[in-house]
Amino acid sequence: MLWKGKYELGVQLVDEQHKELFARVEAFIQTLRSSASWENKVTKVNETLDFMKNYVVEHFQDEEEYQRKIGYPGYEEHRKIHADMVSYVVKISEEYERLGFDEQLMQQFAGKLLAWLINHVASEDQRIAAYAIEKGVAGNEH
Repeated sequence: MLWKGKYELGVQLVDEQHKELFARVEAFIQTLRSSASWENKVTKVNETLDFMKNYVVEHFQDEEEYQRKIGYPGYEEHRKIHADMVSYVVKISEEYERLGFDEQLMQQFAGKLLAWLINHVASEDQRIAAYAIEKGVAGNEH
């Protein structure tokens, strides 16, 4: 399990979304590492890409809404980080289709995705939690 309790922001919706993202990324990596043939992995890989393209956008919007609500001063910078990640996922998805469902590209994507998710949630998102605690607005969300 990649998810750790220390990653929680104290915002139920965002925390549940983070847990779902970690679970999906973990399942994606397990699929890539399995001994099944690439042809058998492609369906799961395609599902993961579709999920990432849609769910990540929804999650980022929810998280950004929370930041606006609490007046988080790093909102614009955080929003740009999110936008860059969405652009990256879209670019990789397009390249993946253009290259004919390339396995090597997905291996690289999985590694970057995992590192980004952990670093982002453990670092950038924790700044939001620290700000909410400092301003006394933490734990007001459900």
